[in-house]
Amino acid sequence: MKYCPPIRRVTRGKNHHYEDADGRRVPGVTTILNGGLPKPQLINWAGSATAQGAVDNWDDLAALPPAARLKALEGIRYEVTNKAKNRGTQVHLYAEALVQGIEVKGVPDELRPFVDSYVRFIDAWQLDPVLVEVVIVSYGHGYAGTLDLIADLTGPSGERERWLLDLKTGEKGIYPETALQLSAYRFAEFYLDADGAEQPMPTVEHTGAIHITADDAQLIPTVSEREQLTMFRIAQKIYEYEQDKDGLILPALRLPTASTARVIWDDNQ
Repeated sequence: MKYCPPIRRVTRGKNHHYEDADGRRVPGVTTILNGGLPKPQLINWAGSATAQGAVDNWDDLAALPPAARLKALEGIRYEVTNKAKNRGTQVHLYAEALVQGIEVKGVPDELRPFVDSYVRFIDAWQLDPVLVEVVIVSYGHGYAGTLDLIADLTGPSGERERWLLDLKTGEKGIYPETALQLSAYRFAEFYLDADGAEQPMPTVEHTGAIHITADDAQLIPTVSEREQLTMFRIAQKIYEYEQDKDGLILPALRLPTASTARVIWDDNQ
């Protein structure tokens, strides 16, 4: 599908999406990856999260009627996911302010170690932001997204390097699809400036994730080249199939006149 510029990000509550000038939704990078990549590890994770939740809440669950107990068990994994998402969102907001030199106040106690880790990272790598939380768009491939950060860092060699970076706070580290995510950002055509005007995407030398934990913040390089963009495009096609698959099987055909043929059974044979 061809989209009409300019693209804009529409935020409603905790959720957001992207629209073109005609009001058509433009699929987002993370939405494409979530819907277009198989994630078999999530099956094992869901089972483990549910089992752990059952053990941690055994007495409370035992006191519930069977139907309510089943509903509570079904929701445990979503409680774990929502908690992780909320933490990640809050850390992202503080990180966005910190990297721009904006003072942050009222940081909850449980998030202060994450903020401390990121502040140390900014100082150690001499991070200088170029773009922070900007919308990107590829009209050629039909997607939009929001990158976390493009910044200049002082690398291990002592040279200044320009990086496209994504901030991650997950306990399990960096997943491989992050490389595809960053390739989609890297090879987008435009980003939106503060006035909403489209500007050509700047060139970067490296891509990677900043893995922020309560103990540390590490720079994890990714391989996010044209080949990974091709892999992202394959995931995008699978995502498009998932969106359109119900329209692939059409209603049964009907003849204008019904057949009057019938079988005559000879019970003597």
